Amino acid sequence: MATKVGINGFGRIGRVILRIAHNYPDIEVVAINDPFIDLDHMAYLFKYDSTYGRFKGDVAVKNGILLIYGKEINVFTKKNPEEIPWNQVGVKVVVESSGAFTSTEKSSGHIKG
Repeated sequence: MATKVGINGFGRIGRVILRIAHNYPDIEVVAINDPFIDLDHMAYLFKYDSTYGRFKGDVAVKNGILLIYGKEINVFTKKNPEEIPWNQVGVKVVVESSGAFTSTEKSSGHIKG
């Protein structure tokens, strides 16, 4: 069974984490949180990366969900880590890539979500 992962922050690092995760069948990204990027722009930035090139897989948006290779990725727009519903989608590991929560104290809010 794959480990369910959530990504907080979908900038350069968050997007490359998602690309890399698709190479590992034991990792499943099930949620992304970024309060500053709307879903359509998220899909565009992921598909057309200026450094890594065009993503060769399928990227789509449907009913508020990001679809990569047809797999659903929930998208949240919370600013406070405590409000991100990681538990609701079964996330076991959160990758903090926003650059905002850089200490144990600040990032511990993810545990409550």
